[in-house]
Amino acid sequence: MDNLIKKNIKSIKNLIKIGLKEDFNDVGDITSSAIFSSEKGKCQIFAKQEGVLAGIDVAELVFSIVDKKILFIKHKLDSDKIYKNDLIASIEGNVKSLLKAERTALNFLGYLSGIATKTAEFVEISEGRIKILDTRKILAGYRVLAKYAVRCGGGINHRFGLYDMVMIKDNHIDAAGGITNAVNKVRLKYGKKYKIEVETRNINEVKEALILNVDRIMLDNMDLDQIKEALKIIDNRIETEVSGNIDKDKLLKLKDYMPTYVSIGSLTHSVKSFDFSMKYLK
Repeated sequence: MDNLIKKNIKSIKNLIKIGLKEDFNDVGDITSSAIFSSEKGKCQIFAKQEGVLAGIDVAELVFSIVDKKILFIKHKLDSDKIYKNDLIASIEGNVKSLLKAERTALNFLGYLSGIATKTAEFVEISEGRIKILDTRKILAGYRVLAKYAVRCGGGINHRFGLYDMVMIKDNHIDAAGGITNAVNKVRLKYGKKYKIEVETRNINEVKEALILNVDRIMLDNMDLDQIKEALKIIDNRIETEVSGNIDKDKLLKLKDYMPTYVSIGSLTHSVKSFDFSMKYLK
């Protein structure tokens, strides 16, 4: 199990319990309870498409929380490339427990594998020339899992929250009266404790941030000509990050400009769930 998952295991279990509570309410699975009692059975989870796996340990946790006696056998691990009809896991135990856990487990597995798969597609396009970053555009409660899934797909995590890196964005700049004033105030308060990234919207702001020798300059929502000019001015003296409506076509063009990073919100905020199915073995 990944260290990030281990470190946040309590909150992940709580999230799973919320999902199970939504399914059970205070009643339970009325369909399975009517049909089965103590029967034992076996099920298998299969991939229904090609992609990258993420969330297999979370799926195992779902079954364990429903019934600690369930045996969960993993045939594939997170970050593995998987193909249509690949066997992902085999599960044995009380039939009612297997069916109670099915949808919640597949929901986590599908969402996280969807993120990993989409991330891997962008990583492949970048050909190692640009590092692919995620963002904080993630549904509340899922941040640790979503960012973990990005790493399974070969991406890199940006800051986790407002607490681990200074990012001076457009609203900070406008409210503070400019980049210089904002950066100076941050340095006065924290010294060199945190890295400082500055979001820039035009070439003049790029030049101002460069003079201040911040740790990273974000080129936000600039067109390709502006990005090219900005990167030429920066000349690899500090890290750069391109952000704003990055799709595959734009990334194809950006890889020739070679900024340090490209951050992509769609990796997590509008991902298509990966398709898995769980089949009962007769």
